[in-house]
Amino acid sequence: MSERKLTRRNLITSSAAGTLAVVGGASFDPAQAAEQKKQPSRTPRIATSTYSYWRYRPDTKLSIVDCIDLAAEAGFDGVEVLHVQMTDESNSALQEIKQRAFRNGLDLCGFSTHQSFVSPDPEKRKANVEKTKHQIELAYAMGIPTIRVNTGRWGTIGSFDDLMANKGIEPILDGYTEDEGFQWVIDSLEQCLKKAEECGVVLGLENHWGLGRTAEGVVRIIDAIQSPWLRATLDTGNFLERQYEQYEILAPYAVFVQAKTYYGGGTWYTIDIDYDRVAEILRSVDYHGYISLEFEGQEGHESAIPKSLDMLRKSFS
Repeated sequence: MSERKLTRRNLITSSAAGTLAVVGGASFDPAQAAEQKKQPSRTPRIATSTYSYWRYRPDTKLSIVDCIDLAAEAGFDGVEVLHVQMTDESNSALQEIKQRAFRNGLDLCGFSTHQSFVSPDPEKRKANVEKTKHQIELAYAMGIPTIRVNTGRWGTIGSFDDLMANKGIEPILDGYTEDEGFQWVIDSLEQCLKKAEECGVVLGLENHWGLGRTAEGVVRIIDAIQSPWLRATLDTGNFLERQYEQYEILAPYAVFVQAKTYYGGGTWYTIDIDYDRVAEILRSVDYHGYISLEFEGQEGHESAIPKSLDMLRKSFS
């Protein structure tokens, strides 16, 4: 036995860093091994939001299960469910969604919800807290591990089209301050955390207009709360200036990434996004979560979504 051990040891010869060692007859370069270790061990999986098939168009609101079938046919790895696209919240409907995804070999990886905590009215904030708790329970019933949440906005610009024309910037409500708005959001989200932990659902605060319009605004809220159950959903299409700088700020907080594409021209605007550069930013912070397509262009989804998937796979491979 000792002789075999000695022989095995003698098969390995080592020297200073950078020289070759022989292991079982094969060359081993420590420098090369260190470089390979820096490379990601796995690439992000690519999903699509059911929104990509609808885009709030009056004639294209497909059911969630139909979107799941289309996502499987296109070759995605998962599906993000848009809450407002659901027409039935009964348990049987939720289980049908989960079962359809399972049969198609797809993960239900995200749940995109809406709420607003930017209101001086405590009753309105309370109603949105309860609404968010209910959405957490819906995600839990479908086996979805994260939901997109919003800060909400001041509401001083009534039309979303007008808000987009103003690059998402709106005046603060008369008589109040931005600091007060942030505190309303922080207090409201803190009330949702117990339910999030109970259900095992991470809240992903998105850079989605209102007080979450900038990466700095999103990070301010997350840092104030300091909970593993509140992180960020990074939407690549919702930074209308300093986009790569803001990607870098938000990337370390991200548990989910929504990737916008605009084939045929965007519904409200078109942003030129270098996804090779986005992928590098995410790799630098060891992001291994989902990349979820949000197609928001004018081209038909039948051609635009496959092109989007192909592009994202190449960038994130």
